[in-house]
Amino acid sequence: MEVISFVALAAGLIIGLGALGACIGIGIMGSKYLESAARQPELMGELQTKMFLLAGLIDAAFIIGAGLALWFATANPFLAQIGNLAK
Repeated sequence: MEVISFVALAAGLIIGLGALGACIGIGIMGSKYLESAARQPELMGELQTKMFLLAGLIDAAFIIGAGLALWFATANPFLAQIGNLAK
């Protein structure tokens, strides 16, 4: 059953690369926020609102990817197709 091992590998890649991308994205966004808040402190409240909105969107994209990966790992639709081909 190579399909199970490939699905496990794909789920690991989806979760791992998604987490890496989210961490890099939030790190870059946080550094740019601090840089812009230091340049214009009067805009700090408006920038903070936008930063938290974007942080939620970045995390949501990662959580959706992790959910899909775990869904394929537990309820794999490819296994049913292989069972139908064997009959």
